Amino acid sequence: MTLRVVVFHGSVRSHRQGIRAARFIAAACRARGHDVALVDPLDYPLPLLDRMYKEYAKGEAPDTLEKLARLVRVADAYIVVTAEYNHLPPPALVNILDHFLEEYFWKPSGIVPYSAGSFGGVRAAVALREMLAELGMSSIPSTLPVPRVQSAFDEDGTPIDAAAWDKRAGKFLDEFEWYATALRDARVRDGKDMCPGRGFCEALEALGGA
Repeated sequence: MTLRVVVFHGSVRSHRQGIRAARFIAAACRARGHDVALVDPLDYPLPLLDRMYKEYAKGEAPDTLEKLARLVRVADAYIVVTAEYNHLPPPALVNILDHFLEEYFWKPSGIVPYSAGSFGGVRAAVALREMLAELGMSSIPSTLPVPRVQSAFDEDGTPIDAAAWDKRAGKFLDEFEWYATALRDARVRDGKDMCPGRGFCEALEALGGA
């Protein structure tokens, strides 16, 4: 069954490579029939956190934040693609995530860490798990590390070794979908779904299919 998935990418560096991994996992989700929004901080230039989305009166949030909220609020699950800066996720990623809270509740997340070296950003993933749990979107047990991201994918996210990456991503997404489907059904059952079945595709269309 179709899921509504937001993929967060968190680097704004001028020669960033992780956007390749973000485009890859977004495309992999779409290939499995899901509705996907790729959230790139370059497309959503939020200031450093002053007020969370919930702290604005209705209709008074900045336009960029309101557009992002339309996606975050109605998503079923999130995939967080993270670099590793000093063993931690990058500031731009943390800043985007921190603008929301209740919108994430009772929904799972999956972590796709990456690096230019051989460890694939796994130390950032360890730190990120605690943050995602505190935000109410605990991460699934598996991660999808991407070592040497600069040589793993083309600029558009096409994997260099398609067979290997399709297999790895397939196992990761099988688990991700299980948790996302189970929690979505539980939210619907318990009346916790903020926007059941509505709003995501409309928000995507309003953003030009982000």
